[in-house]
Amino acid sequence: MSAPHILAVIGSLHQKSVTRVVLLHLAESLRAEGATVDVLDFAQTPLPLFNADTAWAQPGFAELKARVERADVLLLGTPDYHGSVSSVLKNFLDHFWKEFAGRLFATVVASHEKGLTVHDQLRTVARQCNAWALPYGVSFVEKEDVRDGTVVSDALRQRLTMFTRDVRVYGGLLAQQRRADLAGTEPGFLARLRK
Repeated sequence: MSAPHILAVIGSLHQKSVTRVVLLHLAESLRAEGATVDVLDFAQTPLPLFNADTAWAQPGFAELKARVERADVLLLGTPDYHGSVSSVLKNFLDHFWKEFAGRLFATVVASHEKGLTVHDQLRTVARQCNAWALPYGVSFVEKEDVRDGTVVSDALRQRLTMFTRDVRVYGGLLAQQRRADLAGTEPGFLARLRK
């Protein structure tokens, strides 16, 4: 099984974002485990608001779509805003549909209330787009788990170690099967995406 290619999507524009801190921590851990990681930070690469009339013709969209299509895993990080995903992450998700099919969603949420509704919303997006989702996500609390740009709690470090392993292992397995399904002839939900 080959190591998966991961697109880490930072769903926060905040300059001192704890979501960014945790996703960069995960990116480093995943690279150390042999995965390749592409970090998508909208603070550096702005994405216009989704408009179905113009989105796919916007400058830079073709490059972004290629980055999504290269990914085996979408590592999605967001703050919990009023029990929901950030507008930054939702805007990214709105730009794609078929491109997510058969890929793994792995979710990370900065929340003072466990972020359960946010994880559930991201699993719903995965299901609607024929993607897979890890059966759990990682939630953490600013100042308790992350402080001054660093992961500080042992409990969060342990969860991130488990998460890194599961993203790498299940991401790799699903990527292998996705490629086989796209190249094969058997029926399955990916058959409609065969070229």
